[in-house]
Parts: sequence; C-alpha cells; structure tokens
Amino acid sequence: MRQDNLKFVVSEEDVGSRLDKFLVAQLSDFSRSEIQKFKVSVNGRTEKFSQRLKLGDVVVVDIPERKTDIAAENISSDFDLDILYEDEDIIVINKPRGVVMYPSAGNKTGTLVQNILSYTSLSALGGATRPGVVHRLDKDTSGVMVFAKSDAAFRGLVKTFSEHNLTRKYIAFVWGVPNWEGADITGNIARSSRNRQKMSMVKTGGKPAHTEVTVADAWTRAGVSLFRCNLLTGRTHQIRVHLSAHGFPVLCDSVYGRGSSRLGSVKNPELLEFIKEHTGQMLHAEILDFKHPVTGKEMHFKAHMPDDMQELKCILDEIG
Repeated sequence: MRQDNLKFVVSEEDVGSRLDKFLVAQLSDFSRSEIQKFKVSVNGRTEKFSQRLKLGDVVVVDIPERKTDIAAENISSDFDLDILYEDEDIIVINKPRGVVMYPSAGNKTGTLVQNILSYTSLSALGGATRPGVVHRLDKDTSGVMVFAKSDAAFRGLVKTFSEHNLTRKYIAFVWGVPNWEGADITGNIARSSRNRQKMSMVKTGGKPAHTEVTVADAWTRAGVSLFRCNLLTGRTHQIRVHLSAHGFPVLCDSVYGRGSSRLGSVKNPELLEFIKEHTGQMLHAEILDFKHPVTGKEMHFKAHMPDDMQELKCILDEIG
C-alpha cells in the first residue's frame, strides 16, 4: 500500500507539547484515534505518543493511502453540477441550496461529493466519506466551494483554510434594519449545552470567531436588510450564530432565525407566503479567493445570487 510520508520540525511554540497533540494540530483532517494508528518517528526513532517534544525535533509520519468507502453504486448525478473552474488539482463548484455535502447516516445518496465523483476523481486524503473536502457549507447554504482532486492540492488547501489565508464573503437577507453601515462581530462559539445540534456564543470556552458585516441594502417597510459578511474565522454556523445573537437572524433559518416571532410584523402577503413556504436560510457563499494550492496563482471566484434569493429581492424591491 502506498504511503504519504510527511515531515514536521518542532518550532519554539510547540516545545513541550505531547507528540499526539502536536500531530492533531498538524494533521487537522485526522482524529487523534486515527493518528495513533499511523507509523510515527521522532528523530528517526519510534516514540510513544505521550513523548514531550523538544526544539528542532524532526517528526515523520507515514499515512497509509485512504480509500473512499462511497460504493460505486452510490455515486450518482442527481443534479447538474455548476462548475466554476477545474484543473488537474482542484474543482470549484457553485453548491445549490438543499444539498448535503457528503454521505452520512441520514443521507446516503444525492450528496454533492457523490455527484462530483460521478464526474471526476477527488483526493482520498479527505477521508473515507469525504474525499477532497477541505471546507463545508451547511445543507441549506448555497455558494462557492473548492474541492481537492490531487493529494498535493488537498494538503495545500488544508493549510490555507487552517491558517485562514483566503477570503470568504457571504451575502445574507436578515431580519431587522440596523442604524449602522458596518460592524465587527466577535465572540467565541461552542456547541450548545441545551441542543447538541446547535452552536451558540459563549462567554468562556469555545473557539474565537470574527465576522465583518456591512449593510448592502435595506427595506425599512419590510424590516429586512441584505448583509455582506466577511468570514475571518471558519466556525460551524458562524454567520448564522453571530447575526442571530446580535439581533439580525437570517431569514428562513429554522434553527437560528426565530422566524415565528417575526411573522406577525410581515404585512405584505407575497413576502409572508415566501417566508412561510421557503425552506433553507437565505445565506449564500458569494466570493472565495485563495492562492492555488499547487501553482500559487491567485484565484478569484464569485457565485451570483441564487434564484430563490433573487426572487426574495424582487419581492422586497416591490415593497420598497
């Protein structure tokens, strides 16, 4: 079996770290239990994962090639792919709303990864059911996504996203009209203690999160605004949590939107019908900029507002 041989040199900031914790930080796509099955050496010697590291230690990891367990019969093309760019290393897709990223217990078929695999190959380094996946969008969030086709691209993109050396901009229709043109929203995000399917802002613990927000448009009579959000960190549900916590929940967000408390204020019948009948938050990953993980070329991608959000904008424009 082919193996990927990776080498890391311990810097000052990692001196004293346990070997397993050091590797978890370096190999962010693998769990600690997976890493502990790899062949690992420090300065040419096999060491225990509890070993404390010293400055300049050379850590070598042999990662066996991982195969996707997405069976051939489950690879499907249930919808047309909107391909924004493709070469031998990466493929950039405009993800439609309502599509799950990859197979899971409740979604065995019809996922984005399966559709891409029906068209081309993806790097197996992404994991058994997540080949090529280096970042994620929620099922009901649409927009620009990049997938790794080659192993070199996968490693490069993982580093790019972990260091946040890229630009990710979203657009969102939200409840409320602010009295400001822009805002910096910061606040740690952690999984909710009340509902493990939700995330929430916390005063202690969690992970730091930072979202830059600007007001792109506002419809005072409807009580709705269009925000542009620059994602400076990449936490789960970050934009939805930050905006909701600050009083501007995303329209049609069944988890964080608090829509039922807002419906009474909606007087326009067309807008009310859209909100009641539409499923999926009005959030779209509009822009993704990054350096190509293999060539180093600056890449810029923009996915225009999807049809349902354009429909919503037309309704709001008519209201004025």
